[in-house]
Amino acid sequence: MELPSSPQHFRMPEIAGPEGILVNPFEPEEIASALLHLEENAEFYQSQTAYGLERVRRFSWENTAREILNIYKEKDFTSHDVVAKLRGILRQKKIGHTGTLDPNAEGVLPVCLGKGTKLCDMLTGTKKQYKVSFVFEKETDTEDIWGTVTKTHEPLKQDAPIKDTILSFVGEYDQVPPMYSAKKINGKKLYELAREGKIIERKPERIRIYDISDIEISYPEVTMTVTCSKGTYIRSLCRDIGHKLQNGACMTKLVRTRSSGFQLEYAHTLSEIEEAVKTGKIEEWIIPIEKVFLKYQKGTVKKNYDKVLFNGNPLKKEMFYEIDLDITKKLRVYDESEQFIGIYYWKKNMFFQIRFFMTTTNERKPWNTFIIQNNFNFIIQW
Repeated sequence: MELPSSPQHFRMPEIAGPEGILVNPFEPEEIASALLHLEENAEFYQSQTAYGLERVRRFSWENTAREILNIYKEKDFTSHDVVAKLRGILRQKKIGHTGTLDPNAEGVLPVCLGKGTKLCDMLTGTKKQYKVSFVFEKETDTEDIWGTVTKTHEPLKQDAPIKDTILSFVGEYDQVPPMYSAKKINGKKLYELAREGKIIERKPERIRIYDISDIEISYPEVTMTVTCSKGTYIRSLCRDIGHKLQNGACMTKLVRTRSSGFQLEYAHTLSEIEEAVKTGKIEEWIIPIEKVFLKYQKGTVKKNYDKVLFNGNPLKKEMFYEIDLDITKKLRVYDESEQFIGIYYWKKNMFFQIRFFMTTTNERKPWNTFIIQNNFNFIIQW
């Protein structure tokens, strides 16, 4: 499909469509010819426009995305599997999860997109909640039912204080991590050593159990809900409960029900995400990262300080519209157009950034787009 000849032609790049159109976007006559051609070839025009708009949408998302998806990780997937599959579904490279779940575990796995990945370590360190089941009378090398049984025990006595023992773990305690874990010692992951048949001494780490509730005992199985700190191994908690009762215990099921404020009932499986992308409903499930920080006070920077703000420089109090900012508390910062910029804290009489989510001036990429308008938009990039 050729257009009328003109002194000079430039091939439109891939964004205009796989078939391509020859046009010089700086020549008005060629633009007019392109319009006429598109009007006379509606089917061709539609394919070009749909493809072009999809590429523009994808480019914009990859470079400006600062959001979170609440993923329901299903069994037999690793957390890394989830990230890899999402990269294919969303066609976006910059994706990170906020806390590993074992392959046999399932439940909430918040996933950050684009510049939202700066949030990953902040969310990893927050409270988690799990629904867990375990059984007494056996121990395994992995501390769950999927491992090899290493020791068996006689049944507990009928009057064994199971519930009281479980509740005694509420609070802080020093927990020894399991051999089958991703924790590194001397640069090597523990599970790699375990697979080599090596068992090494592990230093206990201080963790916190905030709450244990909904305890259901149907001996030898127990089900309960645990709210805990970062670094807690629920498998090891089950193990320790068994040991405290002079018995053994191993986990049989684990579902993460909450993580960093994200809840199980609002999580979506990978297949649901894929379908939402196909139907165009994915935007309904994407959560702006600023919602994670709504507990922080808000500060809006005056427009004449945009350059200071967008360059990521520290901010003085007089640069904000708000006159009652509490310097003892963290601050979520916006520009005058209500665009979320980042999280700041007070130091040396200025607000300094903790996390900066906006694209800085130096990071912005050139985006040269010409739009032909005549009852429709046709996007050309060169």
